[in-house]
Amino acid sequence: MALGEQVYTFFCPSISKLGVGAAKTLGQAAASLGGKKALIVTDKGLLDLGMADDMKKLLEESSVSAVIWGGVEPNPTDINVRDGLKVYQENNCDMLVTLGGGSSHDCGKAIGIVAANGGDIRNYQGIFNIPKPIPPLVTVNTTAGTASEMTCFAVITNTDEKVKMIFYSSYLTPDTAINDPVMMQGLPAALTASTGMDALTHAIEAYVSPLANPVTDACAIGAIKLIAQYLPQAVANGENLFARDRMAYGEFLAGMAFNSAGAGVVHALAHQPGALLNKPHGTCNAILLPHGCSYNLIACPERYADIAVAMGEDITGLTATEAGAKAIEAMKKLSAAVGIPTSLSEIGVKESDIELLSDKAFKDVCCLFNPRKIKRDDLVMLFKNAL
Repeated sequence: MALGEQVYTFFCPSISKLGVGAAKTLGQAAASLGGKKALIVTDKGLLDLGMADDMKKLLEESSVSAVIWGGVEPNPTDINVRDGLKVYQENNCDMLVTLGGGSSHDCGKAIGIVAANGGDIRNYQGIFNIPKPIPPLVTVNTTAGTASEMTCFAVITNTDEKVKMIFYSSYLTPDTAINDPVMMQGLPAALTASTGMDALTHAIEAYVSPLANPVTDACAIGAIKLIAQYLPQAVANGENLFARDRMAYGEFLAGMAFNSAGAGVVHALAHQPGALLNKPHGTCNAILLPHGCSYNLIACPERYADIAVAMGEDITGLTATEAGAKAIEAMKKLSAAVGIPTSLSEIGVKESDIELLSDKAFKDVCCLFNPRKIKRDDLVMLFKNAL
């Protein structure tokens, strides 16, 4: 088959450390980047658990001083970014260490954007709209979900417009990403489930993306296999270190896939309850995933048939569309097995919210990477189906 001109670009941290004990390398990683004083960006929960203090000690053992800021909120906002930036500047920091899940990593990246470029974080949203590189960044991950610890994305809520701003730039790729399953063992079952389903959504949407290619395909299918097998085990027993380790690899592979291939309609939909109503991103993704996939099935049934196989389904004798439908049923079963709510109404979304949510979803950049061309009325239908 003849190919038209098409260039694929892949972004990944220069160094990624995965496995038991990886967190112990933080100090060395930070020192190798030339940093003298790091701002540790984290949330109140990890601060109270003493994990931020542990990271500070590791940095100091490698002659990197550190200041801890624990003001990150779920679905981090432009206000969080301004508050964190103030601490960064007042303490003359020259590098960033983020500790947590996607909220901490995204907030840290956004602090870095404004630290390097000035102005307001709202000025830099969009694709390749950041003029200067951010300060050195090391990410220490504590959830197996967003993969923000290794992607070139950040998502920040605009508190005035109640919309999620998406930032995409090679400058947002962390210098070093650390995934240590020991850091994930204390994650509650519900958060393990929602972040794991977020990772699954990344892999599935990357696999059906128009920008998918052999590299992202390999990562996406590998991620789907790992998550389908090990997410229930990690939810059932958070101390299961092997399951945590496999999930860390699964979410990392999913990140490698969607970092280059993008996400689609499910993310375009899921971003909106998070921004407007402060609903958890992973849970929104999990609820909307089967609806978005049912909508997209007509566009690429063979791809969904591959997903069915990756999730352990037997598709012998089925057409591609029938096999794809089996994949969607497998997603529903997995979601139910790990205790995800089945509808948006269960998490507080109301029918009266749908028109505004649909307006905002139709403007979401993720619509650009969906395999099926999206109409606004389609988004209204999908929200109603998921209600």
